[in-house]
Amino acid sequence: MEIASIPADTYTLGFIGAGKMAESIARGVVRSGVLPPSRIRTAAHSNPARRDAFESFGVSVLSSNEDVVRESNVVVLSVKPQLVKDVVSKLTPVITKNKLLVSVAAGVKLKDLQEWAGSDRFIRVMPNTPAAVGEAASVMSLGAAATEEDGSIVAKLFGSIGKIWKAEEKYFDGITGLSGSGPAYIYLAIEALADGGVAAGLPRDLSLSLASQTVLGAASMVSQTGKHPGQLKDDVTSPGGTTIAGIHELENGGFRGTLMNAVVAAAKRSRELS
Repeated sequence: MEIASIPADTYTLGFIGAGKMAESIARGVVRSGVLPPSRIRTAAHSNPARRDAFESFGVSVLSSNEDVVRESNVVVLSVKPQLVKDVVSKLTPVITKNKLLVSVAAGVKLKDLQEWAGSDRFIRVMPNTPAAVGEAASVMSLGAAATEEDGSIVAKLFGSIGKIWKAEEKYFDGITGLSGSGPAYIYLAIEALADGGVAAGLPRDLSLSLASQTVLGAASMVSQTGKHPGQLKDDVTSPGGTTIAGIHELENGGFRGTLMNAVVAAAKRSRELS
């Protein structure tokens, strides 16, 4: 049977799960003008706080997940990984081949999603928590029956909360270790930089502001200039200066190796969990 195209100009978007990630995506989609809130729906069940969060920017909150699927062309599964199988299995009576299914559940593979749903029209996406401020790093992988047009729709949706790339699913454990878990590594680095500033005599509030802005600025330099980070590091490292003295301490402490090991350890754990 031929799969019907999703109507790009009129499609409706539904969220199964009304948590923080679903809210971040929905808010980004509305804020960027990709979809009006009238074309988005979810079901918040018994949690009034989640209902209020979605209704506050115009999203329809329906009485059940089944209603969300029935009324949506594109359905985003945003539930905890351990709940995905049970949730999807209960929705199979209302899942049709004409619906595009998208999963943001960490560690849940396409082959399992497709088997549970009885549909191969799936796209798996790995976003990260900076989606809340429109700066997510997301990666998507298309399932067996997902079309390039489906991919374009998902790219536009997740492009509203940051940047998105396309990759084979075999890379997703590494992606989880890097961009999925990576924000926590950077928060730790920002905290450590701020503590260093305090140790050097700076007031706590000034130190934290300088540390967070320094990380933001350095990341922007890498993404906007196209220069290799090693070159950018060399550009600010004068012979016998303050920066090389600090870098020397980082190298003595195994800074680069520790970060690399963190990514590898998180990727390994992702493989174990999936």
